[in-house]
Amino acid sequence: MSFRKVVRQSKFRHVFGQPVKTDQCYDDIRVSRVTWDSTFCAVNPSFVAIIVEASGGGAFLVLPLHKTGRIDKSYPTVCGHTGPVLDIDWCPHNDHVIASGSEDCTVMVWQIPENGLSQPLTEPVVVLEGHSKRVGIVTWHPTARNVLLSAGCDNVVLIWNVGTAEELYRLDGLHPDLIYSVSWSRDGSRFCTACKDKSVRVIDPRRGTVVAEKERAHEGARPMRAIFLADGKIFTTGFSRMSERQLALWDMENLEEPMGLQELDSSNGALLPFYDPDTNVVYVCGKGDSSIRYFEITEEPPYIHFLNTFTSKEPQRGMGWMPKRGLDVSKCEIARFYKLHERKCEPIIMTVPRK
Repeated sequence: MSFRKVVRQSKFRHVFGQPVKTDQCYDDIRVSRVTWDSTFCAVNPSFVAIIVEASGGGAFLVLPLHKTGRIDKSYPTVCGHTGPVLDIDWCPHNDHVIASGSEDCTVMVWQIPENGLSQPLTEPVVVLEGHSKRVGIVTWHPTARNVLLSAGCDNVVLIWNVGTAEELYRLDGLHPDLIYSVSWSRDGSRFCTACKDKSVRVIDPRRGTVVAEKERAHEGARPMRAIFLADGKIFTTGFSRMSERQLALWDMENLEEPMGLQELDSSNGALLPFYDPDTNVVYVCGKGDSSIRYFEITEEPPYIHFLNTFTSKEPQRGMGWMPKRGLDVSKCEIARFYKLHERKCEPIIMTVPRK
């Protein structure tokens, strides 16, 4: 009889996180205090954007990555919204284009100058108006240029052609309640949503139909999130009936039972999942936690394998996630987070040590 290996082989068992030195942080930033479960931060290889406190309206900072240290109070912001900004997302095809959704019911698309801002930016390239309530989610299509999805508190999902500023698809009537999260599949043919009625839905936007639906994916009443993985499976975070935080993995073909379900702890912050398709690692950051947990998703049961936890002293208010093309792979870097504190933004680098 063969002895089963007690320790599972994994390349990412020893991934370790390391915050950068103090002089490489972005200091003296007044991070937004809006009570909305978005990441408040968006990063690409050229810039880091952070939603900040603004008097009378909504604003976010856009800093070139190399501009570390203390940020002057008078540093120019992007400030065209008349209500607080709730979500921002960089365009994956152009590092100088960013979209923002706001409480003023509009979505705006901005063009950031080559070297960053020298004066406040108040004129967006495009204003997209179609929601009747505040817009809480904006996310770009992963493969098609100029296609943007927005979801509002009016329970409507709109898909826009940014080039002509017109609605391509209007999906209303699919969600009876507030939409918590939207995630595109890797090829962009479908997206999945997590809704306040505790259902996770997979939607085909061209047909405007729900392809698959799982009711009561998590029993708890607190916000949940759902993201697509590379192979078409769905990873969700939410709360149990006893208010314990949970992770679950679902197969789209069969949504009766989760493939894997894990309970974490009984903290009350919403969990934000980030997925790396190259390594099949999911990073889970809780709002108000001071840790980032990471899990490897594999083909064999129990499918979700806990790898390790990165902990620091201070709780996080939001988290930005650098796309793969912005990492320094010569230093074996596999992920980089931009952690928001109350007054600063701190990059955290995840590396796989080599022998």
